[in-house]
Amino acid sequence: MNVYKEIPVLNFDSLIIEFDKSLRTLFSEARSTRPFPDAGLPDTTLDENEKKHAAALMRINHSGEICAQALYQGQALTARDPAVQQDLQQAANEETEHLAWTSRRVRELGSHLSVFNPIWYGSSLVVGALAGLLGDKWNLGFMAETERQVGAHLQSHLEKLPERDIKSRAVIWQMLTDEARHRDIAVQLGGAELPLPIKVAMQMSARVMTQTAYWV
Repeated sequence: MNVYKEIPVLNFDSLIIEFDKSLRTLFSEARSTRPFPDAGLPDTTLDENEKKHAAALMRINHSGEICAQALYQGQALTARDPAVQQDLQQAANEETEHLAWTSRRVRELGSHLSVFNPIWYGSSLVVGALAGLLGDKWNLGFMAETERQVGAHLQSHLEKLPERDIKSRAVIWQMLTDEARHRDIAVQLGGAELPLPIKVAMQMSARVMTQTAYWV
C-alpha cells in the first residue's frame, strides 16, 4: 500500500479559507450564536486585586481558546475522513464562541488580551496540521487529550477565581461543558490514547502559555 495516497491534498482554496479564518480569529471581534453564559448575571463588586487576578485568568482562557481554534483548524485541514473534518470544524466553531465570551469578560474586568496570541495561534496551527497527518485515530486522540487537559485547567480556574466573580464562573462552567462534549465525541469516533511523552509535552507547552499569558 502506498501510504502517501492517504495524505490529504491541500488545495489553494482551502489554504485561502484557513488564512481568512486566521485573520478573523486574531484581529476580528469573535461572535457567539448562543447567548453569553453570564447574560443577566449581576457584575458584582471586586476589589482591584481581585479584578486583576480574574482578568489574568480569563486572559489565559482566551489564549487557550486561540490555541484550540488553531489546533482544530489545522487538524480539520489534514484529516482524512470527512466526518472527522466536520466534527473538528464544529468544535472549532464552538471555540470561536469561547473566544467571544472570554474576550468580553477580560475587557469588562478592565484588562487586555495577550500580545502573544499570534504566536500561540501559529504554533498551534502547525501542531494541529501535523496531528492530522498522522491519521484520524491519532488526530482524534490528540483532540481528546487536548480537551482533557483544557478541562483540568478550567477546573483549576474555578478554584482560583474570586468567589464573588459569578460572571467569569458562568463562562467557565459553560466552556467546561463544551470541552467535555468535544472530548467524548473524539473518543467515540475512535481517538487513540496518546503516548505518555506526548501528553507530558502538551502539558509543558501549555504551562509556558499560561504563565506568560497571565501577565502579557
